[in-house]
Amino acid sequence: MKFSLFVLTAIAGTAAAGKPQLSISVRDGNFDGLDGLDPSISWEGSSNSGDVDLSYGIEAAARPTTDIASLPRNVWGKASTNVAGWGVSARAERNMQEGDDTGVEVDLDNEDADLSVRMVASAGDGFSVNRVEATKGLDIDGARVTINPRYDMGSEEADVVVSYDNGDTNVQLTASADSQEVEATHNMGDTIVGVKASADNQEVTLDHTMDKTNIKLTASAENQEVTVRQQLDDNNSIAPTINNNGDISVAWERTLGDDSSLTATLKPNDSLDVEWNDGDWTANVNCGLDGVNVDGANVHIKRDIAF
Repeated sequence: MKFSLFVLTAIAGTAAAGKPQLSISVRDGNFDGLDGLDPSISWEGSSNSGDVDLSYGIEAAARPTTDIASLPRNVWGKASTNVAGWGVSARAERNMQEGDDTGVEVDLDNEDADLSVRMVASAGDGFSVNRVEATKGLDIDGARVTINPRYDMGSEEADVVVSYDNGDTNVQLTASADSQEVEATHNMGDTIVGVKASADNQEVTLDHTMDKTNIKLTASAENQEVTVRQQLDDNNSIAPTINNNGDISVAWERTLGDDSSLTATLKPNDSLDVEWNDGDWTANVNCGLDGVNVDGANVHIKRDIAF
């Protein structure tokens, strides 16, 4: 692969003001120039106009072209204010590469009433409401209860989510005319037990920590998986995972200091994934494996920079 990290450093070195994020993907193959790179820049800012707070952002391709209109990939904006005790916000987002529709989200929140309302819509040739929902909160004997009815205008499906949380125990029930599902977790300090049940599936999770060892077991009628994470020293940990199909993976994480770390996950005869975090830099390398042979590689590099 004929490219150099020097090129990436040179691009990222043009720092000044603001803080957009530069993201670079590297395609597998042989390239004489920058054809293997797919750089993009994302940037966001904020301002206000009277009592209205404004925020906005854009993601655009960072490549030489005479067609400036082809560079933007995603554009969004949000306005927030307060009206008669209600926090009101409206957000619009447009994917420039996926048609002419603009996604719209409108949120209303009243802290005194512990009530919020959300509407999700799309605007193109006309304005169409896709989904509406409301959330009502209640504090009962030291526990938090929320009731969240939801309605999808397209499928005409309605359901309600009721949750209960007293700190150690959390229960969430989701129910519609056709299906019901309950999730519950209980924290006993070193051990967390979870249960998820519906008409089609039941699953139990057990997460136990003892000294430098953490064991996580996930089991259902069809699938069982266990992960054992061992902290080897202050900087290194290893976590093998095995399931009932015989699939094995091993993750190794090393802390490099100064908010830097290196994580490698190996799935024999399948893949090798490496993530390197170094301050503002994040690099991901994903390689397919065929035995001991590397079958292609995808590289993604990004960092927060100032232009």
